[in-house]
Amino acid sequence: MVSIPLALCAQDAATPPAQDTSKPVAKYHAGDTASKWDIFAGYSYLHPSATITYPNPYYYNAGVRSNATPSATDPARTLSGSPDDIDLGAILSGAYFFNRYLGVQVEGAYHNYDSNDAFTTVAGGLIVRDPGAHWTPFAHVLVGGARSHGNGGYYDDFPIPIIAYFTPNTWSLDVTAGGGLDYELTHHWALRLVQADYEFMNPDFPRRYVYDDFTYKVGTVDINALRLSAGIVYHGGVGAPLPVTLACSASPDSVYPGDPVTVTAVAGNLNPHRNVIYIWSGSGVTGNGTTAAVDTALLAPGPYTVTGIVKEGKPGHEGMKPWETASCSANFVVKAFEPPTVSCSASPSTINPGDTSTVTAVGVSPQNRPLTYTYSAAAGSISGNGTTAAFNSTGAPTGPVAINCTVTDDKGQSATAPTSVTIASPVAAVPHTETLCSISFTNDKARPTRVDNEAKACLDEVALDLQKQPDAKVVVVGEASPAEMAPNKGHKHARARNLATERAVNTKAYLVTEKGIDPSRISVATSQADGQKVDQYLVPAGADFSADVQATTPVTETVVKPTAHKHAKKHAKKADQ
Repeated sequence: MVSIPLALCAQDAATPPAQDTSKPVAKYHAGDTASKWDIFAGYSYLHPSATITYPNPYYYNAGVRSNATPSATDPARTLSGSPDDIDLGAILSGAYFFNRYLGVQVEGAYHNYDSNDAFTTVAGGLIVRDPGAHWTPFAHVLVGGARSHGNGGYYDDFPIPIIAYFTPNTWSLDVTAGGGLDYELTHHWALRLVQADYEFMNPDFPRRYVYDDFTYKVGTVDINALRLSAGIVYHGGVGAPLPVTLACSASPDSVYPGDPVTVTAVAGNLNPHRNVIYIWSGSGVTGNGTTAAVDTALLAPGPYTVTGIVKEGKPGHEGMKPWETASCSANFVVKAFEPPTVSCSASPSTINPGDTSTVTAVGVSPQNRPLTYTYSAAAGSISGNGTTAAFNSTGAPTGPVAINCTVTDDKGQSATAPTSVTIASPVAAVPHTETLCSISFTNDKARPTRVDNEAKACLDEVALDLQKQPDAKVVVVGEASPAEMAPNKGHKHARARNLATERAVNTKAYLVTEKGIDPSRISVATSQADGQKVDQYLVPAGADFSADVQATTPVTETVVKPTAHKHAKKHAKKADQ
């Protein structure tokens, strides 16, 4: 019996099964499917310690036997000592369990000291246990009988040597209390590493013994013993082992083509003494451990399932029994790529014929796919293949021109957004007043308003401009200095003259009388500027003189008449002669 568990341990140590230490270890057999009944058989060692009580002591004192006659009043003699250990013993027990923890037990043990002396104990009682995956501790309390064999025992290590004679083959009280620890080998076999018990036996020897005419009661013996046992345990009534379980999960469970998917399997109720293998199947699936990888690059959009299988057993024979195989499945979805989006704008949005505008496209791919850009215009021309393009309005009619921005991803999905550029109609240039020549009135102090020959050269050019632009007009603006405008204090009839007005009126008179210009095409005005001159301004049709030339005052020509200069006429006659 002792050799059986040792051989089993040696066998396991010699050929340990291959085991993946990364996988979880669940309770198995003894832990989750506890036995209904157990049988234990093994080796037992007994270490007794005895206390002997003699009501009428009879003993040797210093080697001389006392001849005193014992009486009823003699005090009892109690002696203690340790008999020799008994290292030759066997033990056998059986236990029936009501549930996982509590049961009843019957146990018998035999310990043989020599050919004449031995102990036999038989007891029964309660046992409690806590079955685990590898270890099962237990404790029990038993009550029964102890039978002493032989003719007597010589206890020579008591304080006073005594020969105790007792009636052989006597049954007496036996009480056992203790516990132990089992190591689970399989769901049917366990190794009881140790069982340590306290055992109390109470052989009572009521016989009176007559010796040398003395009659006395031999006495009683209380034996307190330590019992150590070890052996093998057989589990009976064990159901089938818990079946292996397997759960799978896919992460992530929703991807786009090309994104990786990892499937993880978690097995339960594995036997730590068995080899475990994993098998995976599914589109694009690779893996042979607790995880599998899915290559989705070539998978079309849609749902997919990955199947995992776990098998345990001896190497090369995994999954031979129904409870040694489990399967699971995990689902994931390959989503279609979302099409891109694009926005389109033009700056500036309104241009003149022949001008250009910059068109900008902003494309977005929800899955960050590479994008290409193209552009088209209903008129004119557009060029560019990036996020910007140049629109040229040359050849395009006035009005809005439709432009499209198109973005396409590498999967052929595209999006288009419109914009437009408005080509404005040509706008005629707004005419403005032109400054012509100026004539000076500083040469003739006596006649400060006379148009002299030098001035006439300027006015001839003005007349020529009016002939070239028949729809244009001229405004002559006279000026005078403040000193000229003061009255002559040396003359009793002195009065202030408006030289600026006179100069302007005389200038117009020359253009009308000498150059034949229509008076309606000539306007007269004055300015507050400090000068002795007349400025000529050409006012094309549509021009606004008052807006172009500030701070002038129109002259009422009916009030101021042109001045005739006599000397000028004489000089003119002489010049003609």
